[in-house]
Amino acid sequence: MVLADLGRRINSAFAQLSRSPVIDDKALDALLKEVASALLESDVNVKLVATLRQKVKAKVKAQIEAGADKGKDINRKSIIQRAIFDELVQLVDPGVEPYKPKKGHSNVIMAVGLQGNGKTTTCTKLAVHYQRRGLKSCIVCADTFRAGAFDQTRQSATKAKIPYFGSYTETDPVAIAAQGVTKFKKERFEVIIVDTSGRHKQEAELFQEMIQIGEKVNPDMTVLVLDASIGQAAEAQAKAFKESADFGAIIVTKMDGHAKGGGAISAVAATKTPIIFLGTGEHLHDLDRFSPEPFISKMLGMGDIQGFMDHMQNVAMANPEKQKEMQKKLGEGKLSIRDWREQIQNVMNMGPLSKIASMIPGLPQGMLEGTDEEGGARMKRMMIITDSMTAAELDSDGSPFIIFDEKNNKVVDVNKRRLKRIAKGSGSSVREVEEMLCQYRMMSNMAKSVGGKNGWMQNLQKMQQAMGRGRGAGGMPTPAQIAQMQRSLPPGMLQQMRQSGGNMQEMMKAMMGGASDEEMGEMNRMMQQMAGGMGGLGGMGQMFQNMMGGMGRGR
Repeated sequence: MVLADLGRRINSAFAQLSRSPVIDDKALDALLKEVASALLESDVNVKLVATLRQKVKAKVKAQIEAGADKGKDINRKSIIQRAIFDELVQLVDPGVEPYKPKKGHSNVIMAVGLQGNGKTTTCTKLAVHYQRRGLKSCIVCADTFRAGAFDQTRQSATKAKIPYFGSYTETDPVAIAAQGVTKFKKERFEVIIVDTSGRHKQEAELFQEMIQIGEKVNPDMTVLVLDASIGQAAEAQAKAFKESADFGAIIVTKMDGHAKGGGAISAVAATKTPIIFLGTGEHLHDLDRFSPEPFISKMLGMGDIQGFMDHMQNVAMANPEKQKEMQKKLGEGKLSIRDWREQIQNVMNMGPLSKIASMIPGLPQGMLEGTDEEGGARMKRMMIITDSMTAAELDSDGSPFIIFDEKNNKVVDVNKRRLKRIAKGSGSSVREVEEMLCQYRMMSNMAKSVGGKNGWMQNLQKMQQAMGRGRGAGGMPTPAQIAQMQRSLPPGMLQQMRQSGGNMQEMMKAMMGGASDEEMGEMNRMMQQMAGGMGGLGGMGQMFQNMMGGMGRGR
């Protein structure tokens, strides 16, 4: 991933700072030297790097002189880290708000850039992005210079079900752009994306053509599509395009490769223009919204919760009716094998596991490297096993696979005949089918505990309503609010929490229907890492103890 190496280098420099016995000017200089070296190796402009060093030193010095460190080295470390983080954010944040398409209005967006930077693919991705957000989108192909440009637009737009306009006979790109924009405006399209020919700053004729197209269609926003891999050349090219087309936003492509990517940062600083999207792959949905602070946070391994939530929302928006139906079922505490299968499909649609993991605070960078294929293969295997089930089995709660003794009210055995049939049909072993059913059972038990009339979801909502906002220190609830929470909980739930001794792991284990200690240990470690990355969760255990009346003390 682009800039992943930069993030690792800066994190390594922070680790060295943490090991320093004394935080003085010498330690700060050593840290800044390492950070500057990492930025230069990533193709960030040398002037920008020099300015960053000066600003960090000035900011740290001012805060220490003002007594913000309270004479402690640990506070100085936090001040230094925060100063570097803020200045890195400033590198990719010009402080300019990009144009946002308005619903009910024809918004014309013109894409410009060098040849081979991925403009045509990006135009389709952009149209898909706005279409999924309820804006009627279309594409006009005004690229008559490159052979096959209109064919590429036609194929990708047809695949994405996006209306398009172009011509095999007309050779004047200005005329095509004007005709296409006029046509789609009459048809009341809300986002009209004009794809232009790729051009270089030395190609004066093509630059003149771009200016003429701009004057004819009068775009609301011109977007520069910039390849992350072109390095130091990005700054000069961006300046030339800014002077001619005065673009208002940048989309950086090929961010899924191993290019250094610092040139994109230099282009932002040189033109004072914001990045709005990052192209992260060849698929139509591989276009991520860019936000400066979460981007730097993710790069440094500190996660991007907002990006994670946006990603989840995008998956949900792909089929909103199914999502509503699923929420209703979970609210009732019901989860069939078919529902569980759909959730696995949703996880697979979210993209590589390492990409999702990089958004979660506390998970070390590279932790899931190399496991994308393994994880994807495991999920596909489970999908293949469910393909061999009948409709009745898929819509069940797993009961057809067990033999139940109604007289003694207990499970006596598994239905081996069914398991063998499914194993044979899916080309897997009986053991693999049993493991898949075990995974489903854990999720089903959690759904039952969370949903339903007296489920955790409903009870926690009641508890939150009863408590309101925490009025104590750091936003924590006061003793009076805790008492109010206790009264709002059903006696059974409070008793269950007390029996667990306030141990969140035990409560989660109960919810998951008796998961193994190894599985729970892994979940607990992940939750602790996440809590450590997010901050502000340290008092949660104490709050639960207070809420349950300090029930662990007499044990």
